[in-house]
Amino acid sequence: MEPSSLAGAGPGAGDRPGGDPPEEFRAALEALAGVTARPEIALEPIPAPQRLAPYAHALGALVTETDGDEEVEVASGRFIVLHDPAGHESWAGTTRCVGYLSAATDEHMVDDAMFSEVAWSWLTDALADAGATSHALGGTVTRTASTRFGELAGPEHSVDVEIRASWTAEDTRLDRHLTAWLDVLGSAAGLPPPGVRLLDPSGPSGNGTL
Repeated sequence: MEPSSLAGAGPGAGDRPGGDPPEEFRAALEALAGVTARPEIALEPIPAPQRLAPYAHALGALVTETDGDEEVEVASGRFIVLHDPAGHESWAGTTRCVGYLSAATDEHMVDDAMFSEVAWSWLTDALADAGATSHALGGTVTRTASTRFGELAGPEHSVDVEIRASWTAEDTRLDRHLTAWLDVLGSAAGLPPPGVRLLDPSGPSGNGTL
């Protein structure tokens, strides 16, 4: 995937044939199309689920880093919009945002009793900072520690974090909701704040940021 704006991406795979999507859903997609991910994140439309709502749209995101001559995946995520014009009782609304991400993290994090709370605060803070008004927010934070044996490629010890969340959007400004989710993905991937560049620890300047 190449980092890019979603402008012109068109309707999602979950749009139903045989008529125009509802105005509310089309407005939500137009807002999403205006989002440009930060350079470290590649963002593109992906097939949307077909059975969860009458209308759906999905985006995939990928964060990689260079390891020698190879690009290594650091984190990946999905952002899904579900829309039911008739409303949905459990959503308490018509438009539900669903986010999923998985990222490799520091193995010491698995022993930090507060890590799950901190990771969840990435989402609540990002939604608030983006002005993404919502309700009925729920989800999980899962940490998984793995040890590889024998000839299996990869680091001997690794820890992954998964965040699954869903919330009901209170307006069609879904660009704000997607921006918030991409901020969470960046935090999980260990990216510096936008505009800040990590210094190469092997270089003459040592550790730090610019």
